[in-house]
Amino acid sequence: MTATGTASIPTTELKQLIMNALAEDQGTGDITSMLTIPPDCTIAASMVTRSAGILAGMPVVHEVYRQLNPNVRIHECCSDGCKLVPGTVLCTITGDARAILTGERVALNFVQRLSATATLTRAFVERIQGTSARIVDTRKTTPGLRALEKYAVRCGGGNNHRFGLYDAVLIKDNHIAACGSISEAVGRARNGAPHTMTITVECDSYEQVQEALDAGTDIVLLDNMTLDDLRRSVASIGSRAIAEASGGITLDNVAEIAQTGVDIISVGALTHSAGSLDIGLDIVMQP
Repeated sequence: MTATGTASIPTTELKQLIMNALAEDQGTGDITSMLTIPPDCTIAASMVTRSAGILAGMPVVHEVYRQLNPNVRIHECCSDGCKLVPGTVLCTITGDARAILTGERVALNFVQRLSATATLTRAFVERIQGTSARIVDTRKTTPGLRALEKYAVRCGGGNNHRFGLYDAVLIKDNHIAACGSISEAVGRARNGAPHTMTITVECDSYEQVQEALDAGTDIVLLDNMTLDDLRRSVASIGSRAIAEASGGITLDNVAEIAQTGVDIISVGALTHSAGSLDIGLDIVMQP
């Protein structure tokens, strides 16, 4: 897992994502702006939040306008990870009016969604303060936007779980069913995986936890367990493996789950149910 922080979004991925988003929105061109705004018109606009939350996505804004018109100037008033209150100016954008308005929706779509993910993540992180647990995301991300959404989780103070199917072994119920047993699945994974790669086994019963521990797994994922079963499993795991809770995690129950002693709490809702923060772009200066 990646430690908390707002490490930058991979440049190549960001460029391609924005290129695709702009192409989808523009098509053959922003017909409204081209017909109504003179080519030499310049404006200044402010991106303003109308909701409280945590900011994420400023690198996207820079990339949107870099691709549309590199002469457009962006002055950041807040940095990603900052706490926002209604009325906070996130940045000011000045220059070519056509470019600014053409990029408005694409920039806002990303910043609204990423900020909502950061905001929800921060809420989960705050609920478990005082415990040793960490909040992490999952692979339940919007197809194509995983790098951005996992970046937003970091902006909110959370941590990243595996990025894909390639960077960690996670043996789930279907793998166990296809393989025959937990011990067989772990044995095969251990024989083939690099020594630096962790092996996680998803368990939904105390008996499976014991089998996973006996097989030598690194992480035991306690899936959809009751609080009593979590406590019992955590006590049994001890220092033999990392204990991870997952399934049915909400803001209402995350504190109690953290208090069972688990090391990690993975929350799919961070990326699949965050919604959008209310953020707008307003012209503040016209020619």
